[in-house]
Amino acid sequence: MRDSGKRLSAGVVVLRDTPRGMRFLLLRAFNHWDFPKGLVEQGETPMQAAIREVVEETTLTDLDFAWGKAFIETGPYSRGKTARYYLARTESETIDLPPNPLTGRSEHVEYRWTDYRSARRLASPRLKPVVDWAAGLIESKEVATEVPGT
Repeated sequence: MRDSGKRLSAGVVVLRDTPRGMRFLLLRAFNHWDFPKGLVEQGETPMQAAIREVVEETTLTDLDFAWGKAFIETGPYSRGKTARYYLARTESETIDLPPNPLTGRSEHVEYRWTDYRSARRLASPRLKPVVDWAAGLIESKEVATEVPGT
């Protein structure tokens, strides 16, 4: 998608509740860890592209966008591309890393469910603000859903 001359990728910070707390899904390609994402195709909204990319890269289909359409965008990288990330929960623990139908190879070689500190440690400098943004939304949602006096 071209918006004001920029190339836009869209993806999802996927979270899973565990007995040890919230976990972030990170995918590894070579030595780079990222969230599921890819280019917005013509005729798609960024949200549609983000959901499509999660399915294509992880086979996850049970995303719950509990924070609505809130998103964060990174600054330009890789020849002017910008990445937009949404936030969603999944109940699934195991994912697949299927091959790309065009290349026959998986785009990612590993996945991890990590806590906040590990996500920040693995994330590139471009993604650290995304991890912090997601953690802030998680915290605000948890505070908002607590019942006063319990």
